[in-house]
Amino acid sequence: MRTFYHQAVVTTGICALSLAAVAAQATENVAGALLADPSSMYAKIGLGAAAAFAIGLSVCGAAYAVGRIGSAALGAAAEKPELLTRSLLFVALAEGLAVLGFVIAIMLVQKM
Repeated sequence: MRTFYHQAVVTTGICALSLAAVAAQATENVAGALLADPSSMYAKIGLGAAAAFAIGLSVCGAAYAVGRIGSAALGAAAEKPELLTRSLLFVALAEGLAVLGFVIAIMLVQKM
């Protein structure tokens, strides 16, 4: 369980850095939209919030999955060492969830 918390802290830090970049981009876009058309400002704020939720929830879900799967994989590898490589595949699949969330967030930011 301790590994999950360390993984969650690291992924939360990475998520915070990427969200800071998204917020900086959104602030610049919202300021330009406010001068041009106030109604499009709400669309840009909504897209920024959607990008933040997409990456935030996917990273938290991936951290939880990697923590649970990683501990189960190491427990299985302690009993049968030949299962280690097969179980690491499942850890990589869980981490792919965070990558997909990041890609979706980037796609949403591109629409802004």
